[in-house]
Amino acid sequence: MPQKRFPRHAISGVLVLNKPLGLSSNGALQRVKYLLRAKKAGHTGALDPLATGVLPLCFGEATKFSHYLLDADKTYQSEFSFGVATESGDSDGDILREVNASHLQRSELLAAIKQFTGSIEQVPPMYSALKHQGQPLYKLARQGVEITRRPRPVHIKRFDLLEFQSGAVAKARVEVECSKGTYIRSLAMDIGELLGLGGHVSSLRRVQAGPFSAEDMLSIEEIELKFAESGSYSVDHAQNMLKPVDAGIQYMPAVEISEAQAVELRLGRKITVSERVSNGLVRVMLRAAFIGLADANGQTLQPRRLVVEH
Repeated sequence: MPQKRFPRHAISGVLVLNKPLGLSSNGALQRVKYLLRAKKAGHTGALDPLATGVLPLCFGEATKFSHYLLDADKTYQSEFSFGVATESGDSDGDILREVNASHLQRSELLAAIKQFTGSIEQVPPMYSALKHQGQPLYKLARQGVEITRRPRPVHIKRFDLLEFQSGAVAKARVEVECSKGTYIRSLAMDIGELLGLGGHVSSLRRVQAGPFSAEDMLSIEEIELKFAESGSYSVDHAQNMLKPVDAGIQYMPAVEISEAQAVELRLGRKITVSERVSNGLVRVMLRAAFIGLADANGQTLQPRRLVVEH
């Protein structure tokens, strides 16, 4: 059934979605964009359809700063299954081989995990959104095409074994804090190969993306309920569901400027502030409201990316 058409509005901010199982990140984004009747939106790093959890969505002016969230560390909780290797590295893929894993001990698994902690090189899986000559790898994989992928450096800051259950298919519940570009499926597959058992991800949930955690999330059902409780759509109601435009970059230092200085910045000119600030990117504030990012050098600010006033 086609979606009903509504006027779109220039709302701006960040919504931390609890991405549901079975829906692509873009599908989830489009659903929320439709509910909020937003003109412009983007997500900050895709989750697989079989993954759930923290998916920050940026609307309007917040999309200008979304790449800082793409670069942020992430934390995942996952269940690894050892003894079954699948084509895609998850439970949705065709089974390639099965090995009785009943001999696997917790101590062996911990030793293997240790080898995948810290700075490592990881080969991205074929079933990924990375592109080769403009084609996503997962589309090529579905056609039976195998592309040689170069190992990429990633950093596994923390890799905790939360629970272990022995059996013909051994189960391990893990929590991984990692750098951008890390594939949890690759960790399960690589550890499975190291153990001589094969392995895949049987569940995956992102619990942290940069400053956002599970406590910040709204589900699609909760968004729908909020509108249902209000009785009708309003731009203010939609805007109130969003966090501030700079919610994902609060770690950057803030500099308060005057109205006259804001005019200069918006004209693309450098300004001089009264106090020296740390060199690098700073959040520029006017009467405590975020107006954009600037490059600071001593007491000089050069505009980098500014919010457009509506």
